Amino acid sequence: MDDEVFRALADPSRRRLLDLLNVRNGQTLRELCAELDMARQSVSKHLAVLESANLITTVWRGREKLHHLNAEPINAIADRWIHQYDRRRAQLLADLKTSLETPVSDFVYTTYIRTTPERLWQALTDPAFTEQYWQLRHETDWKVGSEMIWHAGGVTIAGPGQVVVENTPYTRLSYTWHHITREWADSVGFSDEVYEAISREPLSTAVFELEPVDDQVKLTVVHTGFEAGSTARTMVQDGWPRLIADLKSLLEISAAA
Repeated sequence: MDDEVFRALADPSRRRLLDLLNVRNGQTLRELCAELDMARQSVSKHLAVLESANLITTVWRGREKLHHLNAEPINAIADRWIHQYDRRRAQLLADLKTSLETPVSDFVYTTYIRTTPERLWQALTDPAFTEQYWQLRHETDWKVGSEMIWHAGGVTIAGPGQVVVENTPYTRLSYTWHHITREWADSVGFSDEVYEAISREPLSTAVFELEPVDDQVKLTVVHTGFEAGSTARTMVQDGWPRLIADLKSLLEISAAA
């Protein structure tokens, strides 16, 4: 996969497309073409190369196909090639740049896991699995509209509107992202200021899309519904890649055992 990523990044037009998505994520082909001096067909071909290298993820919103920058391959390269000390310094600078320059948008992240849709679905819904890589469990029957109660350590997270949104086994799972309770905020060490800010935000929605690809499953996480200046959006930006990496490791290591 590294070879595909480096080949994709070698072309200046493709790097320009990634730059455009870094400035404003979730653009249509028409919007991207407006910024480039090339034919629509050429832009489409470049986007196809980037998608094949997993550097972008596409999400349909009604009749529009939106293109999102996907950080997973870049994170993987950084983990392999950047020294631990330099990686932390680079992450701090990147976080600062992101907080200053990036507008609020949906969070979209795609990775490939060497497993089956059934096994990945179980890992997303079975408390015996979620407690291993997430240190929490969901209490629900997973029916659309059913309440979800989150248990993290000794803390229970519940509240109105915290429900299952969609459940299409082995294909698509969605639920509203949890209430920020005082008890949970204290358990994770939120300051009073952070708690007050994030507890006023509306619930967001997390979507998991599963697609078999050869002997792997393409997992795309789409987290939506953030308001301008969202504290939660800043937190999921760092939290989801870590969580998905732990999920991927758990499934691939157990499959190899």
